[in-house]
Amino acid sequence: MISSLLLHSVDHTSIPEWLLNCCRSLCCSDVSQSALLFLCQGTLTMLDWQDGRMGPSGEALLLDTVRVLFTLSSQIKESTLEMFLSRILASWTNSAIQVLESSSPRLKDCLNGNSDVVRRLLEYVYTHWEHPLDALRHQTKIIFRNILQMHQLALEESGSDLAADGFIFQLTESLLRLEWHSKGKYTCLGCLVDYIGIEHILALAKTIPSQILEVMGDQSLVPYASDLLETMFKNHKSRLKSQAVDSTWIDKWHETWVSPLLFILCEGNLDQKSYVIDYYLPKLLNCNPESLSYMVKILQTSADAKTGSYDSRGALGALMACLRTARAHGHLQSATDAWRDLVSSARIKQGLIHQHCQVRIDTLGLLCESNRSTEIVSTEEMECIQFFITYNLNSQSPGVRQQICSLLKKLFCRIQESSQVLYKLEQSKSKHEPENQLTRQHPSVSLQQYKNFMSSICNSLFEALFPGSSYPTRFSALTILGSIAEVFPVPEGRVQTVYQLSHDIDVGRFQTLMECLTGTFEEVKILAFDLLMKLPKTFVQFQDSEKLQGLFQAALELSTSTKPYDCVTASYLLNFLIWQNALPSSLSYLKTQRVACGDGDKSAALVESNTLIVIKCLLENLEEEVSRAENSLLQAAASFPMYGRVHCITGALRKLALNSLQLVSEWRPVVEKLLVTSYRLSAVVSPVIQSSSPEGLIPMDTDAESASRLQTILNEIQPRDTNDYFNRAKILKECDSFDLEDLSASVPNIDTSAEIKGKEGKTCDVTAQMVLVCCWRSMKEVALLLGSLCQLLPMRSVPESPDGLLTVEQVKEIGDYFKQHLLQSRHRGAFELAYTGFVKLTEILNRCPNLSLQKLPEEWLWNVLEEIRCSDPSSKLCATRRSAGIPFYIQALLASEPKKGKMDLLKITMKELISLAGPTDDSQSTVPKVHALNILRALFRDTRLGEIIIPYVADGAKAAILGFTSPVWAVRNSSTLLFSTLITRIFGVKRGKDELSKKNRMTGSEFFSRFPELYPFLLKQLETVANTVDSDTGELNHHPSMFLLLLVLGRLYPSPMDGTCSALSMAPFIPFIMRCGCSPAYRSREMAARALVPFVMMDDIPDTIRTLLAKLPNCTDQCFRQNHIHGTLLQVFHLLQAFSDSKYRMNTYFQQELADVTVCTKAKVWLAKRQNPCLVTRAVYIDILFLLTCCFDKPSKDNQPVLEHLGFWEEVRRIILGSELITGFPYTFTVPGLPQYLQSLTKLAIAAVWAVAAQAGEHSRDVPISFSQLLESSFPEVRLLTLEALLERFSAAASGLGEKGLPPLLWNTGGTFLMLAMKENHPECLCKILKILHCMDPSEWLPQTERCVHLTPKEFLTWTMDIASNERSEIQSEALRLASKVIAHHMRTCEETRDLVAPNLKQWVQLVLSSCGDHLPTESRLAAAEVLTSTAPFFLTNPHPVLGLQDVLALWKCVLTLLQSEEQVIRDAATETVMTAMSQENTCQSTEFAFCRVDASIALDLALAVLCDLLQQWDQLAPGLPVLLGWLLGEGDDLMACVESVHQVEEDYLFEKTEVNFWAETLIFMKYLYKHLFRLLSKSSWCPLSPERLCHLQRTASEQCHLLSQLFRELPPTAEFLKTAEFTRLRIREERALACLRLLAFLEGKEGEDTQFSGLWTPLQQ
Repeated sequence: MISSLLLHSVDHTSIPEWLLNCCRSLCCSDVSQSALLFLCQGTLTMLDWQDGRMGPSGEALLLDTVRVLFTLSSQIKESTLEMFLSRILASWTNSAIQVLESSSPRLKDCLNGNSDVVRRLLEYVYTHWEHPLDALRHQTKIIFRNILQMHQLALEESGSDLAADGFIFQLTESLLRLEWHSKGKYTCLGCLVDYIGIEHILALAKTIPSQILEVMGDQSLVPYASDLLETMFKNHKSRLKSQAVDSTWIDKWHETWVSPLLFILCEGNLDQKSYVIDYYLPKLLNCNPESLSYMVKILQTSADAKTGSYDSRGALGALMACLRTARAHGHLQSATDAWRDLVSSARIKQGLIHQHCQVRIDTLGLLCESNRSTEIVSTEEMECIQFFITYNLNSQSPGVRQQICSLLKKLFCRIQESSQVLYKLEQSKSKHEPENQLTRQHPSVSLQQYKNFMSSICNSLFEALFPGSSYPTRFSALTILGSIAEVFPVPEGRVQTVYQLSHDIDVGRFQTLMECLTGTFEEVKILAFDLLMKLPKTFVQFQDSEKLQGLFQAALELSTSTKPYDCVTASYLLNFLIWQNALPSSLSYLKTQRVACGDGDKSAALVESNTLIVIKCLLENLEEEVSRAENSLLQAAASFPMYGRVHCITGALRKLALNSLQLVSEWRPVVEKLLVTSYRLSAVVSPVIQSSSPEGLIPMDTDAESASRLQTILNEIQPRDTNDYFNRAKILKECDSFDLEDLSASVPNIDTSAEIKGKEGKTCDVTAQMVLVCCWRSMKEVALLLGSLCQLLPMRSVPESPDGLLTVEQVKEIGDYFKQHLLQSRHRGAFELAYTGFVKLTEILNRCPNLSLQKLPEEWLWNVLEEIRCSDPSSKLCATRRSAGIPFYIQALLASEPKKGKMDLLKITMKELISLAGPTDDSQSTVPKVHALNILRALFRDTRLGEIIIPYVADGAKAAILGFTSPVWAVRNSSTLLFSTLITRIFGVKRGKDELSKKNRMTGSEFFSRFPELYPFLLKQLETVANTVDSDTGELNHHPSMFLLLLVLGRLYPSPMDGTCSALSMAPFIPFIMRCGCSPAYRSREMAARALVPFVMMDDIPDTIRTLLAKLPNCTDQCFRQNHIHGTLLQVFHLLQAFSDSKYRMNTYFQQELADVTVCTKAKVWLAKRQNPCLVTRAVYIDILFLLTCCFDKPSKDNQPVLEHLGFWEEVRRIILGSELITGFPYTFTVPGLPQYLQSLTKLAIAAVWAVAAQAGEHSRDVPISFSQLLESSFPEVRLLTLEALLERFSAAASGLGEKGLPPLLWNTGGTFLMLAMKENHPECLCKILKILHCMDPSEWLPQTERCVHLTPKEFLTWTMDIASNERSEIQSEALRLASKVIAHHMRTCEETRDLVAPNLKQWVQLVLSSCGDHLPTESRLAAAEVLTSTAPFFLTNPHPVLGLQDVLALWKCVLTLLQSEEQVIRDAATETVMTAMSQENTCQSTEFAFCRVDASIALDLALAVLCDLLQQWDQLAPGLPVLLGWLLGEGDDLMACVESVHQVEEDYLFEKTEVNFWAETLIFMKYLYKHLFRLLSKSSWCPLSPERLCHLQRTASEQCHLLSQLFRELPPTAEFLKTAEFTRLRIREERALACLRLLAFLEGKEGEDTQFSGLWTPLQQ
């Protein structure tokens, strides 16, 4: 009966009455898909399938059920039903397993691996294992596992071995052949391992562990890969253990699973190592903890040899990663044990300052992380942490900063929790009781150590907040301080806490935190504010009432600043004053009524009252400013942009709990006034935002007549891009023809005599940029304020309601406001922020109990859709700018619709939009179509709609492809944008540079099963395109859709799992794509060739290539088209390339097929010769020949004879000898394809030369063309390619990477390159020649300069340095490198040559100095750093200096400058210089880190240590000290710039254009310099300085201090807030001057030996 219901074969006469009564609809022929689906579910869940109780009819029903499910699978596309279907299919496999345990042989035949049911089940798995729904992917795993079990049960009677079974073997092989980017491969292989064991898989693919580890650089695949590896190594361990008789099995296990891991840890790329450590290593150690000692032993041995670098962790990094993971998972008892037994504390220290950031993080993790949260922190750990914090706060990488802060928080939690254990121990311990093993010392001692450590950490962190500290330093320090305040809260009751942050904060530190609110980065403001909020309120007592009044005034002034970030500072200042109850007494006139409340509510009531006072004050000011702006918008933009006031009001409201207000009666009029003022402000600025072109409204002139200018502007900006824009052409008329009646209504009183003055009273010109920023930010803040009001304020259903603040009418007004501005604004910044506010409103409305409000979104949606559909010319909707805010408006209305409902609004809207976006003949439908396409794009991009939008993808794709054929440009443009969004939606976000990356592709069966309606559509469209691609007349007939179709098809690929008889086979597309290769458009032919590759199965590629080659014309043919030849050759080329990259490459099949292809290629060799007049097709044919040479480059022993045997090289030789490379060129560059042909020919010629050179030992013969001939070519393309090939060989030989060094062909070629360098005039070629000379040993070619280029070595050096002085940056850099190498060579050889270059050294030093400026290109500074590294032993650290002291110190200053560069790559290069300098024989004792890889932060400190030590060694302290004191004082920096910046009126530039270094910290450099100078002067027996020099320095420093104190007095009282940049500059200058004076005083003996540097960091007392 059930079977008949499922199969629609119901016999009504045999159906029971009760079934007809209750389920009549099921007995009909047209049962819905969902009803049928759940009938299948009922069949499987409600019937008893166990022990064969259902009998033969039950077995038949089981098979009928699965067939119905297969049919539904091809029909259902709705994501919820798809999910149910996968679960029911998994449930069916479970039922099948139950039946098979006691079933008939017939059913076993129907359900074994080779049956049709299993084949279709596997097809379902392969099609859905990459499905976006995670739960559905999980069901495919269950189905696959059950398939294996079903097959095993079906085979049980035959008793065959499961692993040797044909079905299983074939399944395993096909899975292994799949690409590793397929996620389903991992889960299925995991199931196979569980069933057949890992040995069988390792037998088929021995390197599978390495292959999987290689994939772990891709984050999306990491979880799948690590789970598979875990399954494999666990299975392998259990099998090896069960078979072993002794413990030798572990060696085999280590070899298979641990050795590949160690290789990746030492040599892999950064992402790969990080993921392997996070995902794979913990699982491996949990499986076999004993492997740790094996790993550490190997890594310890190689740690000294492979120290790593800035881009490689080396063995030290791998060691730290292993120890960290082991400790975090409880495989180490404690860190101290780890140090004692496994690694020294010196090595830990090296790890904490290693050049590679991840090594530093892993070492810190080893110290901070533990599997026991109460483990005592040892003294050694505390010392190391303190050392780490000194050098690691200024990290540019946000990820590294986040990890540092997170790890230190873990450490603080350990300290807090272990301190509670220590307190208990202290209480329970009697004085005479023996020491507990847990602490190894008395608990009170440990607790005191904790207090001292935390206090020391806080000192370091507050010191890091010095004037001019960088954003990363401030962020790190404040985040860590915030963690301390959070982990060690103020104790309540009898709870004891080991540390309290508030005990370590004095008035100076409080002021430091307040000053952190002034930075330009909001994250720092947030952190500082949160930290201030965590401190007790008593700290406000540090501030007197006058200071508080000044703070409040500063906040008010900042809230009208023209610098946008100032209003953010104002908001935080006001919130701080509100919450600390520190408002000035001057606001008493705004005092609110007192509310009777208990003690618990007092603080909340106080905050509410203070917030109300501040908002009233701000609102008063805002109302006045809006009134003034109504008279003159230009005046407002220049002097009081109003957005800051609104921002401060929103900030104050957000901090308040508005759902529990006590002063409701006072809030209501304020809220009402706030809404009215917001609308007025919006009305003032909206004409600018709603103009056709809001970005450039005001001419940059000096006309101060604000009224006439504003009127002109408003005339110019009348919207001209509404619906009638597309319907009729318009001639723009003169300004006076516009109707200004509406305008004068909105701007009633224009003061024609108003001057535009800035805040200082200075007349200033208002730029278009200032007006625009004022207007769009005002709109933004109003939108956010209204959104916050809707979200935060309770609504009242009736006006008399006592609790609510917003009436229903007010909410509707806000909605109308958003609607107007979203639909009419043209400025993206304005409507994007209006969207943010509107989303908040729609979310509230959808949850609102008031039905009239709940229906509003639906009404608004119908209204706007109707307006779009009608396309009324009078409509103000914006038809350009991608429909401006309209998509945002509809997006907000649909995305806030409750997801648990039916999503009716979305369904109706999508149906309407797709019908509007479809093809029509009506010219009036252009504008609605543009709007519909733009809205669809926005909806497909919205991640909140998720899988709900997927059913509409196919229709969207159709609309986009058909829209591309429209004659209207706007429709084509919108279609292209929609298409781009759909490609991303279907194939995922592009994560690599490769346009057709395998990560962003899909199998054809998966794509067409998800979007089946696209199969006939794409095939039909492609057929149409192929039919029109090449007309018989030879005219250009380019179908517009070709590009889009080929782009989609190029992202599909055939899966080895695809069934041959699939209804959605990709084979029908192949002939059409091939025909597209005949297109007259070059780009289309190229795309067709790329698109063809994925459609051809790997095994079919050789046959397809042979077929394509056979289609090419013979040389005797009279009539042929070059476009057809070119398209065919491109297809051959791309197919051959794909085949050569495949996994077949090393086997015999590959060699044989390739040999056959080579024979076929030779048959058409005339295409590469002069018989073929087209250079473009010649070039592609030669590319194919070159690709064949590459395919045979490294396989088996007899591969070269294959090409010889086929006569391939002889043919290539004939092509080259007959080519224009030998005979010369009759062409000019106007010939199409000449550059391309030259490059292809040159590559083939170079390959031929290398091939002959490789065989020279066996068959000596002449090369077809020599390198000298190629280098003498008149075409730069030929020379450049040749030089690149030679440079590659020379670089490999110089770095020792070449297998056999330089080939004999390139011996003694120095003279050739010298001559080339002299006559080369092509910049890139000259650059390559200089690089080659740099790679060669100067002793080989320098003696030949006189013979070859008639220059002595000295003259050649001068020539090189002249190039470095005058040429463009890249050539400059290479010339500097070469000159430096020549100089180093002379310095290394005899005394005579050293004296020879001595006169050139001064010029060389100047060259290096001129290459280090921050304004220079990165390449120049990198070259300077490399040069300094290579010459460091001769000039920087030479025990007997060759240069004068001034020059040596100038070079050291270069090193210090480069170490403070903002660019990481330059800092790393300069660090190499320091590492070289401190690893010399005479300097290796200067520091404890000689021969270590260190980071730039500590390299700055170490460089100064080495320099001070060298001054002592050279006995040059007396002449050197004044220079170093000059560095300390900042001599050379222009102090007058500080003076001018304080006195000048701030310019009205909104965005700084100057170069700013956000990493360098002047006072850190000064701190290190002061420290080392003080240490040097304290211990050395130095000769006193000359009194003149000493007096000069002292006089300069004293004058600076005097001038600075004068400048401080001229600043306003709250200068740190109002003049932050000037105040900071002066603070830094003062610190430098004070430091210099201290050292000078010490030199004169005026200060004792106890002078400390810490005094330098005390806050200034102005």
